[in-house]
Amino acid sequence: MRGKWSVALAALAVMGSSVVARAEPGRYGGGFIEFLMTGDGHGPTRRPAVDGYGTLGERRPVAVMQPRARFAALPTGPAPEEGRIARAVDPRFARQVVAYDGPGRAGQIVIDTNAKYLYLIQSAGQAIRYGIGVGRPGFVWTGAKTISAKREWPDWTPPAEMLRRRPDLPRHMVGGPENPLGARAMYLGTSLYRIHGTNEPHTIGQNVSSGCIRMMNEDVIDLYERTPVGTRVEVI
Repeated sequence: MRGKWSVALAALAVMGSSVVARAEPGRYGGGFIEFLMTGDGHGPTRRPAVDGYGTLGERRPVAVMQPRARFAALPTGPAPEEGRIARAVDPRFARQVVAYDGPGRAGQIVIDTNAKYLYLIQSAGQAIRYGIGVGRPGFVWTGAKTISAKREWPDWTPPAEMLRRRPDLPRHMVGGPENPLGARAMYLGTSLYRIHGTNEPHTIGQNVSSGCIRMMNEDVIDLYERTPVGTRVEVI
């Protein structure tokens, strides 16, 4: 009896092995059922068919999008610089030689605060015209002065009156590109007023200062080289 059972068990083992052998990968559609029947959860994918359920097909590689490809459509250029936004100087205030028939004589400076121009008078009815920034309302002035001193990359010490209005200002600032007096300064008599450069060229053509005359750095350097100490300056 025991021998008959041994033969029967051996036969069942043979049948079971043949069933497993016939359970080819992909026969059960992949996934968890495939894993149970064959030990392989990666059967072939199903291609869409007209019945909407799909039929067995060959396995297709899964396309994995790399991080670089994911962001390929995003802009990669540098962000716009803040300094370029709405900060261009109006071309009307570019330095140029113009016809001139106003007051003064050759070698003198005339400043028209309304038009925002500074004229360095030349001979033969001409002048070099520069765009400027002038005093804001309440700080515009007129009159005649002379250039009493000149400085390259001047230091800046705000006067007491300005510090009372603006206590947040530094008490002293050494010359340099960040200094509000810019590249050059020409001091007008014994007053607190100056013709000077600026680190804010976009303010040229505006009423912005506390009475000083602002120029673009390249313009104030040009004027500085052309005008000696003692030059008359008339502000109208």
